[in-house]
Amino acid sequence: MGSTSAHNNEGLGRRDLIKRSAALGLIAVPTMSFLSACASGDSSSDDKVEKGEKTEKNPLAVNGSAPLEIVIFDGGFGTKYAEDAKAVYEKTYPEAKVKFSATQKIQSVLQPRFNGGTPPDLIDNSGAQQMDMGVLVGKKQLTDLTPLLDAPSIDDPAKKVRDTLRPGIVEMGQFDGDPVWIMYYAYTVYGVWYSQTALEKLDATYPETWDDMLALCAKAKKEGIAGWTYPGKHPYYLPFSLYPFIAKIGGVEVLDAIDNLEPKAWEHPAVKAAFEAYYELVAKDYILKGTPGLDHRGSQGAWARGKALFIPNGSWVENEEAAIIPKDFKLSVGAPSSLDSSDKMPFGTLWASGGEPFIVPSKAKNPEGGMEQLRIMLSEASSKSFTTSTKSLSAFNGGTDGIELSDGLKSGVAALEKAGTNVVNPRLQDWYVKLQKEQIGVAALGEMMAGRAKPAETIKKIQAFADATAKDQSIKHFKHQ
Repeated sequence: MGSTSAHNNEGLGRRDLIKRSAALGLIAVPTMSFLSACASGDSSSDDKVEKGEKTEKNPLAVNGSAPLEIVIFDGGFGTKYAEDAKAVYEKTYPEAKVKFSATQKIQSVLQPRFNGGTPPDLIDNSGAQQMDMGVLVGKKQLTDLTPLLDAPSIDDPAKKVRDTLRPGIVEMGQFDGDPVWIMYYAYTVYGVWYSQTALEKLDATYPETWDDMLALCAKAKKEGIAGWTYPGKHPYYLPFSLYPFIAKIGGVEVLDAIDNLEPKAWEHPAVKAAFEAYYELVAKDYILKGTPGLDHRGSQGAWARGKALFIPNGSWVENEEAAIIPKDFKLSVGAPSSLDSSDKMPFGTLWASGGEPFIVPSKAKNPEGGMEQLRIMLSEASSKSFTTSTKSLSAFNGGTDGIELSDGLKSGVAALEKAGTNVVNPRLQDWYVKLQKEQIGVAALGEMMAGRAKPAETIKKIQAFADATAKDQSIKHFKHQ
């Protein structure tokens, strides 16, 4: 899953930029710290392939005979879309030998190569072993993708690539100024995913208030159905619905303060209220039995088979569980329920952002080839391939003509339309991956939702983790401005 992520001191503008964009896709979620992997990335030769001739048809000066290596995350989106784009590259540059591989273990597979200074030319840095973006940027491990963004687009050479992208995509790739370090290829809607059919069988609609949520969970429990499940082994999925819930209660400034690692940010009343609400699911026994021991596929599988009504997730879940989601499931996504009438943001507020982060390492031997592959992927044909094969939207602002949208995709688009400007994009999972995944996710939220810690002690623990991160001078820090 992925991240995945957002990155810039100006990343602030995401909330305004995403706005009413019809968008969907995945995100790859967070991961373990990649600090050790990046600490010694200058031990090998930094030789680059000789550039080709820059022409109208070859604006990035790709060496058409140079080898190209691509590593893709083999997750919810699969690899077909990337293989289709690779085939276009091979047709365009028939003398180039393209090495293509897919793995779920991005960090462990690529860490030795970053250490040795021999990384691939293009990486889909996603999944549970995603490399820490903040560390990669801080250690100058990435290539600035501005030449790609300023290059003519495949479909209309009169338009730059940057002008063909959905709102917010370029800004998400920035961390600390103008350079764009990451190209997010998918668009992800996060939230509470459910089966409309399952709710109809309970004579219910999606609960717009937390009281209604608890009442529906109680009703489902009487029928032998759990209210919620989540990836207990990967509890950093919980923020996909919890963070926008916090913002809805207290306003986006609460999430900004959390992202900024401000003292006592986690002690805000909105955080306390949200944590106590989620803990009610535990206290009232509305969580599927055995959830703390389930990984993402296990929890998604149980949910898809009707053992639980709701699961916090990203829009990649439709494709990831396509083989087992029933045809009459009516996959839908809901925004966080309202806690009460004092909430600062309206019902419909949700988290949506770019996902599936692609990077070109600074020590890539063929960076022009890596960027050219991305230019191909950011065409209408490649976007259609992605949407057709993944049931998600790409960063390309278009590419849906003639495609019948799936239930989940239609629901995600409708959710974004309802949200309007009330779209939030928390940055922790991109700026501070270890904090988000290992500490907030596993060590804190995982313990609370397993019933082994109360909300107050969980908040205290998370604030201590955040304070330690803020004081850690080995980490590059970022702030909303």
